[in-house]
Amino acid sequence: MRKGDDSMHSTPGGAPVAARLSRREMMCQSAAALAGGAMALSPASVLAQQGLIEAPPADSADRTPMPGQPDRDYTPVITPNGVTLPFHIVDGVKVFHLVAEPITHEFAPGLVSTCWGYNGRTPGPTIEAVEGDRLRIYVTNKLPEPTSVHWHGVLLPSGMDGVAGLNQAPIPVNATFKYEFTLRQHGTLMYHAHYDEMVQQALGLMGMIVVHPRHPARRPDRDFVLLSSEWRVPIGASRPDPNEMTDFNLLTFNGKVFPATEPLQLQLGERVRIRFGNLSAMSHHPIHVHGLRWRVVATDGGDIAEASQWPEATTLVPVGTTRTVEFVADNPGDWAMHCHMTHHVMNQMGHSGTNLVGADPSAIDALASKLLPDYMTMGDTGMGGMGEMGMPLPVGAISMLGGAGPHGYIDMGGMFTILKIREHLPVGGDAAWYKNPPGTVAAEATADELHRDGIAL
Repeated sequence: MRKGDDSMHSTPGGAPVAARLSRREMMCQSAAALAGGAMALSPASVLAQQGLIEAPPADSADRTPMPGQPDRDYTPVITPNGVTLPFHIVDGVKVFHLVAEPITHEFAPGLVSTCWGYNGRTPGPTIEAVEGDRLRIYVTNKLPEPTSVHWHGVLLPSGMDGVAGLNQAPIPVNATFKYEFTLRQHGTLMYHAHYDEMVQQALGLMGMIVVHPRHPARRPDRDFVLLSSEWRVPIGASRPDPNEMTDFNLLTFNGKVFPATEPLQLQLGERVRIRFGNLSAMSHHPIHVHGLRWRVVATDGGDIAEASQWPEATTLVPVGTTRTVEFVADNPGDWAMHCHMTHHVMNQMGHSGTNLVGADPSAIDALASKLLPDYMTMGDTGMGGMGEMGMPLPVGAISMLGGAGPHGYIDMGGMFTILKIREHLPVGGDAAWYKNPPGTVAAEATADELHRDGIAL
């Protein structure tokens, strides 16, 4: 270094360092560094700063996480009456394939309709992945019109959002489109058609997405997925009516009405998670559980901090949202779980008839029976027992109410299912009804009991 050259100087230890910068140079370089740092922030980092998602690991830009695998990285979800969409891995990317197509769907034995669905079913298969996974989803359109898929609640690039005409061109008939994005969140999400949405969703084009956290704080013993929907299937019709706005007559969990809904099988003491989604056209659903209570732990927007969770026995799931609840299966038995809208637990219920409750139909019966010997006015004492009368049903119809139970007929239908909690749950579940311990079943009071307790009738 020449004497007088101040481009470098030595520290006391003799190591050269950069020469002192002028005030102007320091300001310029600081501004450039700040600008460069701002430009370097990834979309995930910005969302993390806003508290919308978890912050990515410091070295996430330098490595791609291994694709999450069931059992190893998460407890696989159970979709009653449904399936999970299979995938394979290509160069670290999870590859899925959805096929939108006309399908034959059975809502319950005796009621079969022509619907639209994914991969031969409605709702479509549950898509399951892990936060940080990169997904590549091919969608083949075998419908008679164009379609698209919206990944409901997923944080992704605009061009992958699936709103036909806005984010992408519609998928033409017989074409296959590719969607690809990295999951930057975890939670309970959904997918559905976003072209001719009223028709395509009303005919069944919908499904659930479950994204597990990369590093879960807790894993449940059982993790269930239930998607609610509503349909108008006129008696005798071969397909649902997508034009209906108010008078829905089939309310389903995972495309089924009771008694076709599969029960949720639980071992006593297990930690249980249930993920509710609602893609009904018009109706919110207050889902009520008997004999238990749960905590609402997440919405479609993300986890709820433990201090902010609240206990409930009835959780409202509004249209277009998800709610996740957790509980311990600590009460053995067969427990009802259903929508608490009373018309939502009936099948093919019509709402245009005359209210006959309390009416005296004897005069009408006497006149009508002269022409129709088997005529009988119904509904004057209520609707109970209608389902077990064994009356012949028209084509394309099922009983309004329920099926056989251990103590008689269960006069519920629609959005109704059963939680079967067992002390010793056999492999494959327990098809039998719960055997109540002696003295724990409600029964008619005896005369001695009434007298003992001072009850006068």
